[in-house]
Amino acid sequence: MQNWLNKTEKFKSVAHKILRIHENSKSRIIALSSSYENLNILNIKQDDLFRQAFTCLERECFRASHVMAWAAFMDYIEEKLFEDKGKKLQGLRPLWKASSPEDIRENVNEYQIIDVLDLVGLCVKSEKKALHGLLNKRNECAHPSEYFPGLNDGLGYITELLNRINMLKKKTIK
Repeated sequence: MQNWLNKTEKFKSVAHKILRIHENSKSRIIALSSSYENLNILNIKQDDLFRQAFTCLERECFRASHVMAWAAFMDYIEEKLFEDKGKKLQGLRPLWKASSPEDIRENVNEYQIIDVLDLVGLCVKSEKKALHGLLNKRNECAHPSEYFPGLNDGLGYITELLNRINMLKKKTIK
C-alpha cells in the first residue's frame, strides 16, 4: 500500500512540473506555494493570510487574492516598523501616537505607512513608488472597479509582495 502511495505522489509531482509551464494551469499555483513554504520569516498571521491568498487563486477569486496578499504584506510592514520598538517611527511621526503595530493598523492609512518606509531606511524612493502602485492595485481589487485580474495577475502580485518581503528582511531601521 505504501509503495502505491509513493508512486502516486511521485506521479502528482511530475504532473505538476509539466503542467505549471502552461499559462492557465492550476499547477502554477502549486509551484508558487511550494516555493512560498521556504519562507520562514513570516509570523503565523502572515503565513495564514498568504495561504488564504493562494486559496483564492485556486478558487479563481483573483481580486480577493490580491486583497489577502496585501493584508499579509502590510502586517509584515507594520511589524517591521516596530523592530526597534517603534522609536524611530515615534520620533518621525509623534502625532501618530503609535506604540504598537496594532495602533498603526487602526489609526494610520496604508499610503502614509508606505510613505514613512524610506524615512526609516527600509526602502528608497523608487521602491516606495512601486509599493504605492501595489497598494493602488489592491484598492482596484478591494473596491468596485473595471479591473478584473486573472491567474497570471494574481500570481505576479503575490510573487512581487513575497519578493519585497525578502528584500525588507535584509534591511534594518536606521
